[in-house]
Amino acid sequence: MLPDFQLAKPFAEARIVVAMSGGVDSSVVAALAARSGAEVIGVTLQLYDHGQATGRTGSCCAGQDIRDARGVADRLGIAHYVFDLESRFRSSVIDDFAAEYAAGRTPIPCVRCNQGVKFTDLLNIARELGADCLATGHYVRRVVSRGGPALHRAIDPARDQSYFLFATTAEQLDFLRFPLGGMEKAAVRAIAEAEGLTVAAKPDSQDICFVPQGNYADIVRKVRPETAAEGEIVDASGRVLGRHGGLINFTVGQRKGLEIGGQAEPLYVVRLEPETRRVVVGPRGALAVSEAVLADMNWIGGDHTGPLTAKVRSLAKPAPAVLHKGRLSFMAPEYGVSPGQAAVLYAGDRVLGGGWIERTVPAESARAA
Repeated sequence: MLPDFQLAKPFAEARIVVAMSGGVDSSVVAALAARSGAEVIGVTLQLYDHGQATGRTGSCCAGQDIRDARGVADRLGIAHYVFDLESRFRSSVIDDFAAEYAAGRTPIPCVRCNQGVKFTDLLNIARELGADCLATGHYVRRVVSRGGPALHRAIDPARDQSYFLFATTAEQLDFLRFPLGGMEKAAVRAIAEAEGLTVAAKPDSQDICFVPQGNYADIVRKVRPETAAEGEIVDASGRVLGRHGGLINFTVGQRKGLEIGGQAEPLYVVRLEPETRRVVVGPRGALAVSEAVLADMNWIGGDHTGPLTAKVRSLAKPAPAVLHKGRLSFMAPEYGVSPGQAAVLYAGDRVLGGGWIERTVPAESARAA
């Protein structure tokens, strides 16, 4: 059974715009849209200078990916357009990415990209093209009920991308479609093969699209050179344990790369202090967090007031928590929580919304209070 694009008019009278990255997922979405009988337009965004990503394959905006998207569109007999949003992407995603690292925070550029370039600029392009919806290859489900569309986790937990889409608004959700959310990856590749798409066996991208070879430090160093300045590695009391080659090389919760021996127990990065260029380390217990203060909240959970769970990293398990006036209290301590990350809230499989972590409250501080 093929996914239903849930349009308010007959497919023969409809126009579907598909965001085509050149990968197998978005290519299959285009194929499914074409099967529906609607007029389909593929749109690919040129977001950065792919020459800077020499040697990479599978990144979502490289030159080869644009050629792959165009080849798929030709195979399916649909229109295909490329829009240059490089300047917008640089200012809203790459510069923000570097600035967050410079401030000692842990950025999530994929959320910023979805929040801005993809679900604002691309959505506006789709509307200007007269589309009835914008379909993407994200693994997430759009479930329509009496209260309107809601965002749910994908059925395949290994592919679920709901964490990165928490900032999607109700208005955007009304226009978006996610045909792959109810499918497993093997089924998606099978459709690509059945359609004769050259990208059927193309590997999935594993890294941030604009980071060559996964080395984000090189990108940040070019934009914010100060992040490469040397500094001290200290414990919670300020005792110097060693030196480091730049804050850019560390994130909260990191254990490897500290290069400080002779300690009684393993040490982890507890926080970064950009003003003093210090990396503060401590035992694993020092990473325990009882609360997170959230900013820029987005709520798409309607009138839900019951129990909820929260994810503070994309690969973390949802943890029981309580939300009150922007303060997220965890029922049990969470580890490796860093300012700059997103806290995404769920009720079962439904995404209620989320916010950006401004600061955290250590579990030890909460117990002392």
